[in-house]
Amino acid sequence: MSLRVYLAVVVAVLHLSPVTLTRAGDRTEGTPGPSYVAAVYEHQVILNPEPHVPLSRAAALEHMMRNLKVYEEQAARAAEQGAQIIVFPEDGIHGFNFSRLSISGYLETIPDPLTEDWNPCTQPDRHNNTEVLQSLSCMARRHQLYLVANMPDLQPCPLTSHPTCPPDGRWQFNTDVVFRSDGSLVARYHKQNLFFEKEFDTPPRLEVVTFDTPFAGRFGVFTCFDILFHDPTVRLLEKGIRQMIFPTAWMNLLPLLTAVQIQRAVSLGANVTLLAANLRHDSKAMTGSGIFTPSTSIYHHAFHHPGKPEEGKLLVLRIPVLDSDWLATQKQAKRQGETGGKGEAKGQGETGGKGEAKGQGETGGKGEAKGQGETGGEGEAKGQGETGGMGEAKGQTGGEGEGEPLSASLPTLSPNPSPSPSHFISSMMCDPFSFVLLHGSEGQLTVCDGPLCCHLQYRRSPQGGNTELYALGAFAGNHTADGHFALQVCALVRCSGSEVSSCGKGVEEAESRVDFRLEGKFGTRYVYPSLLGSGMVVDRPDRIEKTTDGRVTMEHSGMSVGLVTACLYGRVYDQD
Repeated sequence: MSLRVYLAVVVAVLHLSPVTLTRAGDRTEGTPGPSYVAAVYEHQVILNPEPHVPLSRAAALEHMMRNLKVYEEQAARAAEQGAQIIVFPEDGIHGFNFSRLSISGYLETIPDPLTEDWNPCTQPDRHNNTEVLQSLSCMARRHQLYLVANMPDLQPCPLTSHPTCPPDGRWQFNTDVVFRSDGSLVARYHKQNLFFEKEFDTPPRLEVVTFDTPFAGRFGVFTCFDILFHDPTVRLLEKGIRQMIFPTAWMNLLPLLTAVQIQRAVSLGANVTLLAANLRHDSKAMTGSGIFTPSTSIYHHAFHHPGKPEEGKLLVLRIPVLDSDWLATQKQAKRQGETGGKGEAKGQGETGGKGEAKGQGETGGKGEAKGQGETGGEGEAKGQGETGGMGEAKGQTGGEGEGEPLSASLPTLSPNPSPSPSHFISSMMCDPFSFVLLHGSEGQLTVCDGPLCCHLQYRRSPQGGNTELYALGAFAGNHTADGHFALQVCALVRCSGSEVSSCGKGVEEAESRVDFRLEGKFGTRYVYPSLLGSGMVVDRPDRIEKTTDGRVTMEHSGMSVGLVTACLYGRVYDQD
């Protein structure tokens, strides 16, 4: 489970807004090439009310089958909309807050797909006590889609010969499982970076897990808190993986680490597709799921509405294939077919394969994903390429945007700007940020913390005469609250009140539109940009530029809602 810090404050904030946001945005029209249809499901988890009390296997199964019944319904809905892969969240089958002993009835021993070829649906008698695996396998097989879920795994270990074997002689792992569309088990990943999960063990060796699909090539898998660490996330990037599966149970942490905010940031910063499925649990501020590519997205964030039941949310979207090896193979096969080969290789989705999507893309069939936009209307999620859609991107990641840069119309930034006077220290996300306040309708500011200096050019348009306070913050150091990792962060934030002490506190709403150019020179190449608007609207910046000397620039203008946070979140992995 993930990120409990600030819980009381976050929950209080989340209870203010009685709406649900599902938004399609960030898309670039006319993108050519093969595509596929992905689905993620944000699950309103049915919990064990007494997780610290051990249950019999029969009682634990009865509980898990209630959640699996919902999975079955959503897999069917996704398949009707043409989905070829569906992702379910972390802890979605069994829940959370167990002890090492009390989770025992929920455990199944999951075979290693690298050493054993097994289809639990068609070969149920090969392994005992695998009812959940069998259910998931048959679900994938019945609906003819790849399926990713999270469940607890038990693996015996040798007490006498393995130094990390627990005293009870078994490892218990937080585990993602992946099934092919025929129901066979294709991948198993044990979560590396646990977050106060006393029921689970850290795996004795790092696992960097990938799996192949016929419709989009290779995907990588990691879980929740893993997203903030080098292993396995960056290891996957170093292997050339550009399509990531991300089951999570993420608590929203304003102002820098809400679920959809970090999901969007990693997709942009790492230039990858991220299929992110979160839990829905209001009392722990858990919500926020999405399908993100560098150029398109659909996401969902639920707000608590007293008196109304919590509900799950299925998101379905056609997105481009990013696996370059798969694309090259398909191109070569097509070329061979055109020159008289045995037959043209066809993929799925728009390329004409067996699993052609009927509910997405240009067909716009009955399975189209729809939800509320930020203004309360229906925001149709149509995908990318031939479908077009709302929220057209104004630039390209890497600084190739068209037209005059925003910085040309803003106050000139000095070549070597000096730190602005009157800086102050305030805590943000439990870290001591150096801040300077924004004054007036436009200007430029610089604030430094150790080796990191953050520069800002801005023009803001307060709405309705509001007096919202904004500040530019910098932090370079080790984050030590609920985890230890090194950061370099530049952030423009709306303060929660009128006092400087409120800068860095969580706030969800803002009225001021701010056009800006935010820049920092980082000691790491792993910098993740995010842009969060009022009401949990996640925008794609107009322009993101990265240079070889570590300089990262983010520009944006013309926001439709007020600015809450603009952030360049740098991770200095080698200093962890």
